[in-house]
Order: sequence, then C-alpha cells, then structure tokens
Amino acid sequence: MSWIVPRFRNLWRFRAPLSSGEIRRTERWLATARVALSIAAVFAVWWEPASGAAYSPWMYLLLALYLVHGVVVMLLLRFRPQSTPAFRLVVHSVDIVWPVLISMFTTAQRGPFFLFFVFVMVAAAYRWGLWETVGTAAAAVALLWTEALAVRAGLEQAGNAWLRVVHLPPLKVSMRQLEPQQLFMSSVYLMVLGGLLAYMAENQKKMRAERAVIIRVLSSTRVEAGLSGTMQQILGEILNLYGARRVVSASQETNSYRVFLAEVNRSAEGAGALRWREALPETEAKYLFESPADVLYAVRNSKSFQTVALDRAGNRLRDVDTGFLDAFAGLEKFDTMVSVAFSFGREWSSRVFLFDPEMMGEPEEELHFLQEFGQQVGPAVYNVYLMRRLRERAGALERARFARELHDGAIQSLIAVEMQLDVLRRQSGTQSPVVNSELGRIQKLLREEVLKLRELMQAMKSFEVNAERLLSFISDTVERFRRETGISAEFASELARVELPQKVCRELARIVQESLVNVRKHSGAHHVLVRLAQRAGNLQLTVEDDGQGFAFAGRLSGEELETMGKGPAIIRERVRLLAGELTIESNPGHGARLEVRIPPMRKTNHG
Repeated sequence: MSWIVPRFRNLWRFRAPLSSGEIRRTERWLATARVALSIAAVFAVWWEPASGAAYSPWMYLLLALYLVHGVVVMLLLRFRPQSTPAFRLVVHSVDIVWPVLISMFTTAQRGPFFLFFVFVMVAAAYRWGLWETVGTAAAAVALLWTEALAVRAGLEQAGNAWLRVVHLPPLKVSMRQLEPQQLFMSSVYLMVLGGLLAYMAENQKKMRAERAVIIRVLSSTRVEAGLSGTMQQILGEILNLYGARRVVSASQETNSYRVFLAEVNRSAEGAGALRWREALPETEAKYLFESPADVLYAVRNSKSFQTVALDRAGNRLRDVDTGFLDAFAGLEKFDTMVSVAFSFGREWSSRVFLFDPEMMGEPEEELHFLQEFGQQVGPAVYNVYLMRRLRERAGALERARFARELHDGAIQSLIAVEMQLDVLRRQSGTQSPVVNSELGRIQKLLREEVLKLRELMQAMKSFEVNAERLLSFISDTVERFRRETGISAEFASELARVELPQKVCRELARIVQESLVNVRKHSGAHHVLVRLAQRAGNLQLTVEDDGQGFAFAGRLSGEELETMGKGPAIIRERVRLLAGELTIESNPGHGARLEVRIPPMRKTNHG
C-alpha cells in the first residue's frame, strides 16, 4: 500500500515504548540466558567424545572469558537500578563478535556455538524489533566473511609465528568452517533465521503496543469524568496517537434520532478541549453515511478518492462506492481521512473521523487496530454512560423521597397554619382592622410559600413521560395549576395521540411546567391556554396568557431572545436540546404567547 501512505519505521514502538521496568526485566532475562547458554556450551564441549582433537585451546580460553563476561553483566544488572542504552549496545556488540571468533577455532563438523548466533538475534528481537534483528544477522554474516578473508590473507600464519615466539599453543583455525560454500550456507541460515525472528518479534511488539494503547485508554474511562470527560480522553488519545489535525465524533441518540458532534482539534500543547455541537438536519446523513465499511481510510486525489475499507467482520472490501465521500468532502476539508464506526449499547451509534493523520502505518493494519479499538473501548464508554444513568436514577429516587417528605411534612404544616390563620382572621372580624389586615397578609404569604414548595416538589419528582402519557400529563398539569392558583387554565390538543421519543416527551412536559410557573410568578394573568397542534409537519406547543407580557413588544425568535438576553433561559435551553424553534410574542399589558416547534425526529442509518 505504499501508493497511499509511507510506512513509518517502528511506528507502534513509538506509540507504546517499553517502560524502565520492562527494559530491566528483559536485560536480566537475557543476562541469565547468556550465562546458562555459556555453561551449557562448556558441558557440551567437555562431553564431546573427540574434544581433544576437535577444538583449539584458544576456544576454551574464549569460552571461559565469555562465561566471565556473562556473569559480570548479570551481576551489574542485579545491583544497578537501570542500564543505559550505551551499555546495552556494548553488550550486544560483544554478543555478536564472540560467536564469530569462537566458531573459527573448532574443527568439528558439529558444534554448540551456532546457538550463540541464535541467542544474539533473539536478544535483538527482545530489545528492539524488526530492523535491529535483521541488522544483527547481517552484521554477523559480514564479520564471518571478514574473518574468512583475513585468515586467507595470512592472519593465522602471522598469529602462529608470534605465538611460537612467546611459547603459546597455535591457533588451529578451522579452514573447513571458512570455505566459501560453508560460509554461504551459514550466511543463508543466519539471514533466514534472523528474518523469521525479526518478523515474529515485530508482530509481538506490535500486538503488545496495541494492547498497551487500549489499556491506557480504558484506564482513563472514569464515571466521575462523565461522558464528556471520557470522550475527551478517547478522542484526545486518538488524535495524539496518529498526529491528526482534527478528530470529530458524530453520534446519534436512538431515542430522539438527534445527531451530536464532538470535536477535538490539535493545538501546540497537544489535544485541545472537547467541544459539543448539534449537527444541522441537512448534514446528519452526510456524517452518518450509509456504507458497508465499518472502518475506512480515504485519500483524496484530484478528482476521486482512493480507499481501503473493512466490513464488520474485518474482511477487506473491494470496489467500495465512494459517492458518499463526495458529499462528506463538502462538509469537511481533508486530504486523508479515517472513519471508524462505534456503538455504545442500544442508546448511541457513532462514527469517529480522523482528519489528515500524519503517523499512519500500513492502512489495512491500522484499520484492523482501530476496529478492535472501537470494539474494546465502546463497551467501556457505554458502562460510563450506564453508571451515570444509574447515579442519576438514584439521585432521582432520593429527590422523590424528599419530595414525599416535603409533602407530608412541611406543606401539610403550612396548610394547617394557614387554615388556623384564616379562622383567627374570621373570628377577629371588624374588631381590629389592623390585625385582620396583617393576618390576611400572612395568610397570603403562606399560600405563596405552599405553592412554591409544591412547584419545587413537582420539579424534584422524577417522572417518565412517554408518548402515550404526554397528553394526559399535560392535561393533569394544567388542571392542577388551575386548582392551586385559581387562574383559569385550559389545555386544548388537536392531536389524538403523539409519536415522539420518551426524552422529547419529558422535555415538552418540563417546558409546560416551567411556562406555567412563569405565568404564576410574573404575568398576573387571569387566563392561560396551553395548546398542542401539528403545523407544517412540526409539533407545535403554545402557551398563551392575558397577563402583563414580557419587557419587549413584538415577536422574537430564539436566536434574537438569546442575543438580547430576553425570555426564560431554561426554556430556551430545553428547546435547543430538542433541536426545536422558540418564538415569543409579547404585547406588554395584554399578554404573551410562547411557541415551541419541534421538527419530526430523523433517523439516520449507517453501516
């Protein structure tokens, strides 16, 4: 896939580097293996039937020196807290040179020293990875050929001449081991073995790094952080992991079909802050496009897109229709893009987009990882979502209990006091007008406090209003308002039934409650009309009164109300969450009219 993206060397190792503890354990394991292999070589040489003729005396000296070297390295690693990169490189260099030297002094056809070549390549694989292991094999091959050329150039004769002068045994170099044919076969063995070990090590390190990244993300998903905090951690991790310019998550709530966009941009310090916004109706299908691709990598060319895509089973898709990318490119500007489908239980479905990632490896491998990433992280995010809901439910139950205690305790006591004051006021009659007036004022205050406590109690109650109960709930709310306040109130519905998600019904019920509270507190109205109707495909809720109106004259939209700081802020926020439109018409001294229009819920399917 080099035509799409360059291959980054050691990409996954940069993403999840070895910790100091892992490096220390690896070096100690290699040191122990080095000593054990040296001791095993000593026993193998000792038990060789023809050991006296098979090996040069210098081989025994080199073997003893290497054993001492291994013990010293092992002791240093035991008593030092950490090894430096330079120390590890020196030890590795000795491990490469030593088997090359010692193999020169054996005349046996079979010897135990080829295992030391295997050991040094395994050490490179454990310490580093693919290219270092291949480089180790290549270095060993180069040293073997250099050694053979040096011996054929007369190095052995010169060495033996000097050794005779100092009365030391000759070298006894094995010319059979240095013949070109034998060297060629040994070189092939070493390179093939090095390649296999390198491939296995690189894949093992890649899988380890992938697990480390997923574990790091999973460890950051905390219930205390909430859904927004969790999404900040996940999207920020993906952005930093791939060096993307921008990450966008498009999520659809299955209850209301609304699509929310969570966005994280790259800043000088790394990942920026998470920002939420709601997708416009005309852009929802473009973000949550319908496609068989579960994960997708796309590169923009001059007139088309080149793609790599996998289905839900992880199989490569061929000839993917890229028509949806043309529409998507009109929303987001990018040269390269990665799309990953997520699913958070049954409540949310989502796609995450990475724009212009700079640290991409082989696209198909990266897509496999991102697919697994989504499968592992998705349930964790869903658990956070469920735990938050359980906490909210527990809080709602506690508030309901408190509301019941409030109703059975404080409200009943205040009503009893108000009734006693009414009796006293009637008994005083006209004997003391001042006292009678004061008792009436206190009685009125008590009634106001009872109403406020009842409104607080209603607000604290956790109620579940679905489409079947919405009309009856609004009717009961209006009737209770009329009964408790004495204000003439009426509910009229042009609809026999409604078909809305439960969350929308709940928000509409809250809007009715808060509108009636505002009428009681601020309007001074004598009559209120609440109407539910269908207008131009939209559900329209109207609350109209004949009170004082708002502090402006005319008809203002929700945007104008927010700009001017007019109108009830809580209702504005609830309407915004429903992706609806708020309009208030005010005629000071003659009343006001509040209209809420909710568009039909839209469901967007995506592959």
